[in-house]
Formats: sequence, structure tokens, C-alpha cells
Amino acid sequence: MAETGTRTPRERYRDQVRTEIKDHAREQIATAGASALSLNGIAKRMGMSGPALYRYFASRDDLITELVRDAYRSLADTFRTAAETGTDLPGLAHTLRAWALDDPQRYFLVYGTPVPGYHAPDDITGIASEIMTTLLDACAAADRTDGPATPFETHLADHCDWAGDHPAPPVALHRALTFWTRLHGVLSLELAGHFTGMGFDPAELFASELAGLVERRGGAPR
Repeated sequence: MAETGTRTPRERYRDQVRTEIKDHAREQIATAGASALSLNGIAKRMGMSGPALYRYFASRDDLITELVRDAYRSLADTFRTAAETGTDLPGLAHTLRAWALDDPQRYFLVYGTPVPGYHAPDDITGIASEIMTTLLDACAAADRTDGPATPFETHLADHCDWAGDHPAPPVALHRALTFWTRLHGVLSLELAGHFTGMGFDPAELFASELAGLVERRGGAPR
């Protein structure tokens, strides 16, 4: 019997096989997209039978869920680590871009076109909420002005279920949504290659968008 907290050889082997399956899945996704993911194709690459592979992942959706969970957890941990070292809102933006550029297919798995027929389980929503909480913390720290609320901020005062129980004021909620949508828009176009041949540096566009976000409500650009 293994000691408490010690994984058995069988458990370690199972983890290794699952990791190898996920690596092959990421290769498939990088080549043909998540909708083309095939467990039978992965089994063939690994010299396994289809039924043998299904002992590790019960279905295609089970495997996609594991990949999506890994991706969200990676970004949530990256954001949290950055925040714990004192990274401010501009720093989080650059953290997001670095994370996305490091593995574009991982980025598209969670922020790209949804996989037809796939629905993520509730626990993944919880991990995504961790990411938004870190962003809201940074936005709340950045917004110190007392100017009049915009119409959308007035709307957000009563429409902020997406923020959970975060105490951020409407101005910070607005900044977080603007940050998330505008910067993801730039990143998605860049990673999909839509700026190729246009003759400008996508990093400079990202920096310009970020400066505009930080300048809003009187903040100084970084």
C-alpha cells in the first residue's frame, strides 16, 4: 500500500498517459482547430486502440474540458502571480498579451470561436471568475476620480452579476469590461494573422489601446 500522499506507479502512469493524450490533442487543435479533435486519431498516433484511450478520457468533450480547464487555470495563476508581485492594470495587460503570444492555440481554445455542441462545466466558469476578480481588483485600484457616471456605468450599477460579489464601483466595472473587450479584440486579430501585411507593429497598437484605457477618467498613461 502506498503511503498517504504518495502516488502509486499505476497512478503516475495514468497521469503520464493523460498528459501525452492532451499533448497530442493540442497538436491536433493547432493543425485543424478544436472542432476537428478526434480521440480515435490520437489513439492511432499513440499506438493505442480507441477503447483503450477512452479509459483515460470518456469522450471528446471530456478531453476538451480538460484542455479548457488547463488553459483557464494557467491564465488565472499567471494573473494572480502578477498581482501578488504588485503588477498594476497596465502590467496585467502586458501579462495577458505575453500569455497569449506564448501559446496562441491555448488562447483560442478559451477566447476563440466556441466548439460546436460543447458546453463547459460550471467549475470552469469559477476559474474564469478568478481572472475577472484579479482584473476588477486592479481596475478598482486604478479608478480614483469622482466624475459623473456615464450612462453605461449607471446601467452597470444594477447589471453586474458577471462581477459576482466584487465591491468594485461602476466606474471600475466599466473599465474592466472595456479593458477585457478592447484588448482581447486586438489580441484575437493579431493572433489570427489579420494584421499581417498591414505594415504596422501589433505591439504598438496594443500599447496605444492600453494607453487610451488608462487615460480614461484622468489616469496617467503608462
